[in-house]
Amino acid sequence: MSPLWLSLQVATFATLIVVLVGLPVALALLRVPKPLSRILEVPLLLPLVVPPSVTGLALLWLLGQHGPLGAISISLFGETPLFTAGAAVVASAAIAFPLFLRSARAALEDVPQRQLQLARVLGDSWLRATWRVHIPLARRGILAGVALAFGRALGEFGATLMVAGNIPGRTETLALAVYGHWLVGEDAQAWAAAALLAGVGVVVLALVARWEGARA
Repeated sequence: MSPLWLSLQVATFATLIVVLVGLPVALALLRVPKPLSRILEVPLLLPLVVPPSVTGLALLWLLGQHGPLGAISISLFGETPLFTAGAAVVASAAIAFPLFLRSARAALEDVPQRQLQLARVLGDSWLRATWRVHIPLARRGILAGVALAFGRALGEFGATLMVAGNIPGRTETLALAVYGHWLVGEDAQAWAAAALLAGVGVVVLALVARWEGARA
């Protein structure tokens, strides 16, 4: 599998996980008092401020034979997910998660409460009001978070290298290919892969600017 195709698959699945987990978490944080929510948010945002190798170390335990996810994988499949494309997805999702969470939470907080209260007065349950009113009104900020998460997942390197390795055709993503080509002196290939990642980054930032600008 080519590094580009693998990277796109990993980033897509990682972003899907981030959204499916991050959106309910962002909504749940809005339901608790703000001081408590800030405390609960700290461990979720740690990947933003610690080196990716620290996140990778935690994932090594989580996905290893003595970790909860690793134990479940062994019982189901007879092996841990370490050094597989699945491990690359988990690593990318872990690193990208805080970016989506911050963007989604900020967008959801910006929605006027009177809109939600009106929906509740008209008979909507909290879940229905959230789905029909809250999320649609915050959609641009949420989409900006999705774009940021995808871009970050596509370029993830450190944690992925620790839990998935750099196995050509199996776990070598585009970010790892940059390092691999440079390591063996293939500068032209390294620059080509780097330029492709940079191009995707420009597109992601343009989308974020458009959605966040429209929200403002």
